[in-house]
Amino acid sequence: MWIQTTNGASAARLLTAVQLAGIALAMADSPPLAYWPMDGSGADASTNAWHASTSGVTWVSGAGAALDGRTAHLEVPAAAALQLGVSDFTVALWMRVHPDSGASSGDLVSWYDPVRRQGFNLGLQDQSGTCTSMANTRNLFFGMDAGTEPRWTDCGRPGNNRMVFALSVHAGDLYAGTFEHGAEEAGRVHRYAGGTDWEDCGAPDRCNTVSALGVFRGQLHAGVARYSGVGSHLAPSPNEAPGGRVYRYAGDRRWEDCGRPAGADVVWGMTVFKDALHVSVMDLPPRHLTTPRQGVYRYAGGTRWIWCGNPGGRLAPLTVVGGHLFAGGFNGGTLGGVFRYEGGTNWSAWGSPPQVDQTYSFAVHRGVLHAGTWKEGRVYRFPGPGQWEDAGRLGSELEVMGLTHFNGKLYGGTLPLAQVYRQDEGGWTLTGRLDFSETEYRRAWSTAVYQGRLFCGTLPSGHVHALEAGVAISHDAALPDGWHHVAATREAGRLSLHVDGRLAAQSKPFPSGDFALHAGVPLRLGFGEGGRFRGNLREVRLYRRALTAGEVDALMKDTR
Repeated sequence: MWIQTTNGASAARLLTAVQLAGIALAMADSPPLAYWPMDGSGADASTNAWHASTSGVTWVSGAGAALDGRTAHLEVPAAAALQLGVSDFTVALWMRVHPDSGASSGDLVSWYDPVRRQGFNLGLQDQSGTCTSMANTRNLFFGMDAGTEPRWTDCGRPGNNRMVFALSVHAGDLYAGTFEHGAEEAGRVHRYAGGTDWEDCGAPDRCNTVSALGVFRGQLHAGVARYSGVGSHLAPSPNEAPGGRVYRYAGDRRWEDCGRPAGADVVWGMTVFKDALHVSVMDLPPRHLTTPRQGVYRYAGGTRWIWCGNPGGRLAPLTVVGGHLFAGGFNGGTLGGVFRYEGGTNWSAWGSPPQVDQTYSFAVHRGVLHAGTWKEGRVYRFPGPGQWEDAGRLGSELEVMGLTHFNGKLYGGTLPLAQVYRQDEGGWTLTGRLDFSETEYRRAWSTAVYQGRLFCGTLPSGHVHALEAGVAISHDAALPDGWHHVAATREAGRLSLHVDGRLAAQSKPFPSGDFALHAGVPLRLGFGEGGRFRGNLREVRLYRRALTAGEVDALMKDTR
């Protein structure tokens, strides 16, 4: 239909309006299978009988369901009519990202059976403490599975490194920080270019390791270290340049100095808490008992840092859960467990399991903090202060490092065989071994979720590997504060993710008959295997068909 007018711009607007009206009429003839408006008065569905029970939800007029990231969620009972099988489907909703950075992670909509690994997961990822880095910062994830076997792919070796110490996703790219063993070699940052290719982003410092990476206020930051390699049973690195500084990436291999928080040689953990960058700093043996004021520091701008104290020993991984900052202890005994920051320079102990000398990694799974440890290769859950629960040992391994939630399951990388395990209901299942170097210690160390796959960096081969489990996609850029429209679609053997009306990610084609979804479990809103979402939800719709790009755009504009 053409509309004659003397103003071309007006014609374009009128034509768009006519198109949108046609799309709206077509959608009215094909309503959603289920609809939860969350208009501030309650969670009842308006087009079906599947009402959502609520727990801890605060209803806000015009802002839907307010979820606190701790206990609040909505749940729709399992129903045969909600079985999706191999049919196309769309999940569409409005979500508000909480203004506190690093505190919004969790599932938006989850229909997933963890026993059979069947269903779909749609959520927002904030993952830090894996081990040293902020692996994912406000990245949307959409994946489904039907009990498939995972597959690992070698993604090459960034430069000449001996250890991929850090992995972080930023602005659509995956970055790796490395340990370089040679006398004249400095730790570097590389950007993944696909296949087995990596692009050099430069060396921030003269020291031998880029030990931590993270995203703060839209920019990539790197912590550097002097790492001898002795703790990994390598010959000592001849590079004696001191580490312990933080840098900000300015592009084109240029790095801006953000200062040295303390006199220590190692920046270990990095995360964002209450809109401030936090790092943990320490010395490694034999210097680890000599440097004062090791612990956690908060960035104050320029090259200034404020000491946040320590509980009496060194602190390593950092993460944020439920609005609180947590750190892993590194000094054994009562100083080897998990600690929570209480403000100022104060820390409280959350638990020190027996035989744990060091806590290496953190992940949130099913809304509960999990920690990977040395020296029995176990994972522990920490549901509350002074509480810990043994979540099992990963094979016969000794250390658990890159602990990460991915597509409905929890994964952990280990030492000494550089294996990666998946937590199943009956224990931990080996998914593969990533390093076969002829040495005593091999590590599956750093992890991140990128392009719908789980990436893992190793020692001493220095390779990065990627795991596919089911089929998944991710929007690999941090979502800013505020409201966003999200539509996740399965259509004819392809997944798509639209953010604010634009296509943000799309999977490779797969056979349309694959991934039959028959999960006999409740549909959850604001909660799932990936944890509890902190923010707001409204206008949640489930269609048993794939909406077109035009329909997604029209729906977004109609419900804004």
